[in-house]
Amino acid sequence: MVLEFGVKSLWSFNIGGIEIWITQTIVNTWIIMGILIVIAVAVRLMLPKFQTVPKGIQNGIEIAVDMFDGMVKSSSSEGFLYLGNWFFMVFAFILFSNIGGVFGLRPPTADWATTFALAFATFIIIQIVGIRNRKGSYLKSFFKPIFIFFPLNLIGELARPVSLSFRLFGNVLAGVILMTLIYSMAPIYVRFLIPTALHAYFDIFSGAIQTYIFCVLSISFISSSAEEM
Repeated sequence: MVLEFGVKSLWSFNIGGIEIWITQTIVNTWIIMGILIVIAVAVRLMLPKFQTVPKGIQNGIEIAVDMFDGMVKSSSSEGFLYLGNWFFMVFAFILFSNIGGVFGLRPPTADWATTFALAFATFIIIQIVGIRNRKGSYLKSFFKPIFIFFPLNLIGELARPVSLSFRLFGNVLAGVILMTLIYSMAPIYVRFLIPTALHAYFDIFSGAIQTYIFCVLSISFISSSAEEM
């Protein structure tokens, strides 16, 4: 198993004179989404009705939901629990993407286009929540303490999705680069020994940590946008 550093274009086609590329990232994203959909459907079929006294797989699901609700509360407040469904999906997608390297799947999160799309979604939610909760005062905050600070405040706001995306992208890509170098340089007879421990660190441990950090920072940014400064 050899991971690739660059993002490959698997095939392309032309629509109305515009060339459309289907890249490795897109295909791997479809695979991750397909896995998550299958898991969701399977769980729903196994639990047609939730029992008052949970047992079996329902216990595991309720534990996962409670843990995630606790993460949202600790990063913001109970008033933002309505965002739990969205960030649970984001958490699951990023986590499954990050651990894809264990199975030889190049993580979609090792492509900046993916991480920026996720961070940009957070940026849009920040603006919506800020305007909904603070209305005009949120827009006025860009001109504080005086109006000449507007460019700096605007740059600071636009820097949020960029920093979020690069933090996740950089950490995942670093793991991909290191694993690629190890697989390319290590003798064949040790490729099944040393990389195993490294996959456990870069793909599972570090992948889970980066997933948690991305979601916590996103929730914190959204929460702060709703508060008066």
